[in-house]
Amino acid sequence: MARIETPARIRGFQDIFGEDQRRFAHVVDTFDRIRRLYCFQRVEMPVLESTAVFSRSMGETSDVVSKEMYTFAPGEDEDGTVTMRPEFTAGICRAFITNGWQQHTPLKLVTSGAAFRRERPQKGRYRQFHQIDAEVLGVAEPSADVELLVLADQLLRALGIEDVTLQLNTLGDAETREAWRTALVAHFEQHRDQLSEDSLVRLEKNPMRILDSKDPRDRPIADSAPDIDAYLTESAAAFFKAVTDGLDAAGVRWTRNSRLVRGLDYYRHTAFEFVTNKLGAQGTVLAGGRYDGLVGSLGGPETPGVGWAAGIERLGMMIPEPAAERPDVIVVAEEDDAIPAALAAITRLRKRGWSASLVAAGSPRKRFDKAVKEKPRAIESVRLVDGKIVRRLKVLEADAPELEEKLLALIEESTAR
Repeated sequence: MARIETPARIRGFQDIFGEDQRRFAHVVDTFDRIRRLYCFQRVEMPVLESTAVFSRSMGETSDVVSKEMYTFAPGEDEDGTVTMRPEFTAGICRAFITNGWQQHTPLKLVTSGAAFRRERPQKGRYRQFHQIDAEVLGVAEPSADVELLVLADQLLRALGIEDVTLQLNTLGDAETREAWRTALVAHFEQHRDQLSEDSLVRLEKNPMRILDSKDPRDRPIADSAPDIDAYLTESAAAFFKAVTDGLDAAGVRWTRNSRLVRGLDYYRHTAFEFVTNKLGAQGTVLAGGRYDGLVGSLGGPETPGVGWAAGIERLGMMIPEPAAERPDVIVVAEEDDAIPAALAAITRLRKRGWSASLVAAGSPRKRFDKAVKEKPRAIESVRLVDGKIVRRLKVLEADAPELEEKLLALIEESTAR
């Protein structure tokens, strides 16, 4: 008989199990706990969106849209193409418009889940990856930027991630951006013959992105480009000062990175990244900014917005290893005839809120030892003596008299029935 070939896992995708799953779950659970402290409500977003949602929000010439999206035709009965989401913000803004969420502003939202980009897999970066995401819509004041940054800082600290630096910049208002863009184009035009091929394309489409080019040919030119501060309007400078003053008041440490940019025109004011040197060249663990023009670019009413996202896998790589979950109680059927009684016992425990596991398979003589190896807090063994159910409790957790007292009371209550 021919051997059946097992299909391989697709490159860049992952099966999350064991320690990796515990890290993943700890990040998500901690995020959910912290977002409740800030009164952010959770939303669930579709994996598929019209391709236009992302081509408008991320730019036709961006690497994500032009090279990395999973896009396909939905079927003969539908027009256009659909795309598996590469990020969350654009979909949330689409939902804000199409569902009439304007009536609920200000909105403080979070979500999490899988996203997809067809890029080269590397450490902490996959083609199917997972993000946590936080957004504030309908608040034009810098208080929203501060709240999101303080939330992010508290989340990282709650996860035990200390070795990160908050890098902060301002992109100014529309007037600032236009004046700065003009100055950047003039500067880069003077060095056109020295720029890389990618930066020559960016010069025509998105000149600000030359500032974060990694190409060695571009770095001296980018480093000598004019800073935005010379072009900040009075109101834009006041906005940035309000953000930094708010962070100082909240005890959040930050550093200025005047080369931190967002290339698309709908980005305004605050841009930020939490960066580490523990993940190699790909050191950003959480990033975001203010996007006051995004909802308008998708056809909705002009609505201020600010948000951030972080990769769950990358955060999981940086946290201390979470301990494996221990069951409160393992119920052991010491003989096969006692299995029905053991099932009744474990059902009783679970209904009272105890985590419990059953050992009722394999050699009866080895079942108790098997239960001990799983390191529960306690073991309840069940057997039959002269047709009567006999229960025995062994507490394995040291210094836990209250645990023993509660479990014994539950066993006595069951025996009395």
